[in-house]
Amino acid sequence: MEPRGRGLIIVPAKDCGSLISRRFADFAMPRSAVSRPVRPSEAEGFLVRDSNGGAARAPETAFDDPRHFWREAFRTVRGETERRAAPLSAEDQVVQSMPDASPTKWHRAHVTWFFEEFLLRRFAPGYKPFDDRFAYLFNSYYIAAGPRHARAQRGLVTRPGAAEVTAYRAHVDRAVTALIESTNDFAALVPIVEIGLHHEQQHQELLLTDILHAFSLNATHPAYDPHWQWPNGAKASAAASAPVAGVHRIGHDGDGFCFDNERPAHDVLLAPVRLARTLVSNGEWLEFMADGGYATPTLWLSDGYAAVEAQGWSAPGYWRQIDGEWVSMTLGGLRRIDPAEPVCHVSYYEADAFARWAGKHLPSEAEWEVAACSGALADAFGIVWQWTRSAYAPYPGYRAAPGALGEYNGKFMVNQMVLRGSSLATPAGHARVSYRNFFYPTARWQFSGLRLAQFDD
Repeated sequence: MEPRGRGLIIVPAKDCGSLISRRFADFAMPRSAVSRPVRPSEAEGFLVRDSNGGAARAPETAFDDPRHFWREAFRTVRGETERRAAPLSAEDQVVQSMPDASPTKWHRAHVTWFFEEFLLRRFAPGYKPFDDRFAYLFNSYYIAAGPRHARAQRGLVTRPGAAEVTAYRAHVDRAVTALIESTNDFAALVPIVEIGLHHEQQHQELLLTDILHAFSLNATHPAYDPHWQWPNGAKASAAASAPVAGVHRIGHDGDGFCFDNERPAHDVLLAPVRLARTLVSNGEWLEFMADGGYATPTLWLSDGYAAVEAQGWSAPGYWRQIDGEWVSMTLGGLRRIDPAEPVCHVSYYEADAFARWAGKHLPSEAEWEVAACSGALADAFGIVWQWTRSAYAPYPGYRAAPGALGEYNGKFMVNQMVLRGSSLATPAGHARVSYRNFFYPTARWQFSGLRLAQFDD
């Protein structure tokens, strides 16, 4: 499956998202300096909709024309993809370092195919595809949309080249912009534009995680951005927040966009539990390692310890020792491990073993959401995704959408675990308190970390 954390339908969202960061309707404009550190989690809610599905006016924004709003939102998100790809050479863009990752060129083309397939073919009768063969190459897992190239072999697609993908993107961009400006069916168009933009933001994050994995296998330790730095976060602390308990409502329940896996909102009953205010740090993880954490079977789930033995895990992903010093591959190249920074690139199995070693637990996704919505968690967003102990499953009453877009999310609700929050690679406006990311428990090439929970006696 395509690694995502996602779903589809345009539906309301609860308003505690203001606790994450400021909400805005004028969206974050793309950054022109590609060498700047990647800090894409600076704002919340680049798309705000009114009850009729049009663009809503934020208090400080004056976009009276919904067509103008959506045209500029489209240009902004599409520009951010190109900004992220700009530091990469044509050779960088074709590499596929493992079946779970995709080439940068493929990401750029796939999100373009999404608009072509689900928007232009439906709403623009006179549209002429850039190349009819691209539908086979750049479909991902939408079986109802037609046959597709094998995922594990995307790195073999050397043609079209990166320059031709750029031309493909420009071709579709012109057509979408013209459609937004001219369609008589604007109300029906908006939901597809909106889901397409959020879908592209998901691939913007994957673009960075996937190229980092590829660079980690290069003995020259190339840097995606030599000036990149970890985002500033709260100081490490073992302190726990105030307990959460009782009946709470979770899931999207209000105005705004969300994916269908965040719905329907429903009540949950929580036993009294305290979540750590801060994320687990590298320093704490070094203590776990020094205490034989990776060599103690009793700390691990059976499948987890099997992964330790089969894959030779002895430290988080991308960590290695050079001359007795721990270093890690980052977007800025090879860097020394800073004990104060949050640990990153750990799997669910590792997070679960660490929690057991610490005598605590991973929070459930409901516990995490309630605590985050109350403002009790530091660094809930914009640093690392945080593993929960919750299996990825449908909420009570969930129904997948009909048609090909219904394949986006529901059919993956098995054998995966939920992560909450967002990471340093998550684009601006793409984080919210009810967002459900999900990966297989062995995955650790994502920007994934953890915080701990403890139950009151």
